[in-house]
Amino acid sequence: MVAHAGGAVDWSDQRDTNGVVRRPGLAVGILAVVLTAAPTTASFAGGSADIPPRTAAGLPNVQSESAIVFDMDTGEVLYEQRPDEIRAIASTGKVFVALTVRKHGLDLEGTTQITREDHQYSRGGAKTRLSVGYTFRNLDLLRAMLIASDNRAPSALGRAVGLSPDQLVAEVNALARELGLAGTFFTDPPGLRGNVSTARELAAAYRVAMRDPLLRGIMGTQRIEIQSVAPRRRAIRYANTNRSLRSLRYQVTGGKTGYNDPARYCLVISALHGGRHVGMVFLGGHYKLTRYGDFNRVISWLEDDMPGGVSHGALGFVASPQP
Repeated sequence: MVAHAGGAVDWSDQRDTNGVVRRPGLAVGILAVVLTAAPTTASFAGGSADIPPRTAAGLPNVQSESAIVFDMDTGEVLYEQRPDEIRAIASTGKVFVALTVRKHGLDLEGTTQITREDHQYSRGGAKTRLSVGYTFRNLDLLRAMLIASDNRAPSALGRAVGLSPDQLVAEVNALARELGLAGTFFTDPPGLRGNVSTARELAAAYRVAMRDPLLRGIMGTQRIEIQSVAPRRRAIRYANTNRSLRSLRYQVTGGKTGYNDPARYCLVISALHGGRHVGMVFLGGHYKLTRYGDFNRVISWLEDDMPGGVSHGALGFVASPQP
């Protein structure tokens, strides 16, 4: 079953000031939203007060610009809204980084030091707690990246598998091609500058990541404490950035959040509901809680047996990368 909201648009390729291709027309899409929509205060508060949970057609009233809902086991698409629009994806792209370093044989018990290079690549992002000069187990760096979205972790993890930041970006792009994801393109390890994909392609990558018991376990962790191993031990406590996971209202199995100015608020998430493992991707939410309101609206729609849905196939793409 799939429900489709939003028609096809002929977007033209554009390039931002850094030379990054936003195809198809990311900047135009964002501008159109700004000019034609005035989000309410309710979308900031999770979208439950003044935003009807359903459209006139009975579909979930998703407020994010691009979205897809799918069966994690079969790949069947249940709902979509502009799922093939290429958009900035911010830190949700760290799912691709995790897949890449796992493919390259990351030594989980090995250690890696945080360097000035990691500091440089994390500039402009959220505050980090991985101090330059401190050394951590690679497993803990993976946790810091996927649970707390620490922006110093991706380049450090790349170095742990012998890749420079540029080489890591190249390998992520190679992984995307291997998975058949033509609209996914990376220019930056942490996702602060330029990484793009589509809701459909991010869903495909997330589905692969959740088949890895280690990555699934990390992305489903609510809170954790990691420790540096040098120059001295220092404990760092992290809470998952995924509010729906922490709320315990639903049986959320994992997910990854993301935000930057071009991407706005993003979320990839999965939950067990009604005997089904359902995945969702929301890109381009106007406010911080819009994505969580969208998640709640979709869950409500699923509870009512998906009124308005029509059959429309599966996600497709390669099931998993080659080792």
